[in-house]
Amino acid sequence: MHPFTIVVHGGAGTILKEDMTPALEKAYREGLQQALDIAYAVLEEGGSAVNAVKAAIVVLEDNVLFNAGKGSVFTKKGVQEMDAAIMEGTGLEAGAVAGVRSVRNPIELATEVMQNSNHVFLSGKGANDFAIKQGVKLEPDEYFFSQFRYDQWKAIRDSDNYSLDHTNHQLDELLRDKKFGTVGAVACDQQGHLAAATSTGGMTNKKYGRIGDSPMIGAGTYANNQTCAISCTGHGEMFIRSVAAYDVSCLMAYKNLSLEAAMQEVVHQKLVAMEGEGGMIGVDAQGIPAMVFNSAGMYRGVRSSKGLNEVAIYKSE
Repeated sequence: MHPFTIVVHGGAGTILKEDMTPALEKAYREGLQQALDIAYAVLEEGGSAVNAVKAAIVVLEDNVLFNAGKGSVFTKKGVQEMDAAIMEGTGLEAGAVAGVRSVRNPIELATEVMQNSNHVFLSGKGANDFAIKQGVKLEPDEYFFSQFRYDQWKAIRDSDNYSLDHTNHQLDELLRDKKFGTVGAVACDQQGHLAAATSTGGMTNKKYGRIGDSPMIGAGTYANNQTCAISCTGHGEMFIRSVAAYDVSCLMAYKNLSLEAAMQEVVHQKLVAMEGEGGMIGVDAQGIPAMVFNSAGMYRGVRSSKGLNEVAIYKSE
C-alpha cells in the first residue's frame, strides 16, 4: 500500500503563546485534529486525495475560530466575501471561486467548478449563480456573523486600514499583530495521487473586491503528482507576485530539490526578500509532509499512515 498523508493549516502570523488562553489554545488544537481525523478516515478507506482535502476544509470552514466559511471576517462594506480553490495532481484539474457570499462551504463550490463546469475560476455573482444551479448549500448573513469578527472590523471600519489579524484585539494591536487566517489542506492518497485546497475570508476591512493568493492556482494552491501539493497562508500579495506554490513544484522538478528544501527556499529566501510573511504546507508523491513558515506561528497539523499524528501552533513546537 502506498503511504498516505493529510496535512492541514489554519493560518500563520504573529501567534504567540502569551497571547493565548489555555481554553482558546485547546479549541484551536481540537479544531485542527478534527480536520485531520475526518480527512484521514477518507484516505484510510481508500478515498481520493481530492475528497480528503475537501473534507478537511469543510471542517475548518464550519469552525468559527478560522477565517474561512462560518468564521470569515468582515469587508469594508460589512459583509463576508470568501475565496477558495482546489486542485488535483493527476490531470492538473482545478476549480476556484472568489468574492462569493452566502455559500456555507466555498470549498464545495470550488470543487463543483473543477468537476462540473468547463472553467477553472468563477467570481462574484456568477460564482453564486453557479452555486445555486449546482445545489451548493447557502446560508443567511446571520450564519456568518461572529461577535469577535464584528468587533475586529468595528475597530478599523472608519479608516482605510485593513487587518490580517485572527483575533479581536484593539486597534493598535490589530495593526501590529498580523495573523493570516486562511485554512488549507494537502493530501497524498493510497494511489499516490496528490491534491491541495485552500479557503479564506480574506482581510478584515478589505475593499475594492480585493482577492488574495488563496484561490489563485499556482500562487496559494497547487498540486502535481510529479512533484507536490501545496497550500499557502500569508500576506497574499507577496505569494501572488512570487507564484509561491508553483515555485515549490518547479524547484523540485527542475532543480531536483526535496519538498522540504524547495519549501525552505521559497519561504525563507524568496518570500523574505520581498518582505512576504507567512508559510505553507506540502506533501510529495511519496507521502512525505512538510510545514514551513517564517512567521511567529502557524496553526498546523499532520497525520499519516506511517503513524505520524501531530498538531502544533508555535514556532518552538
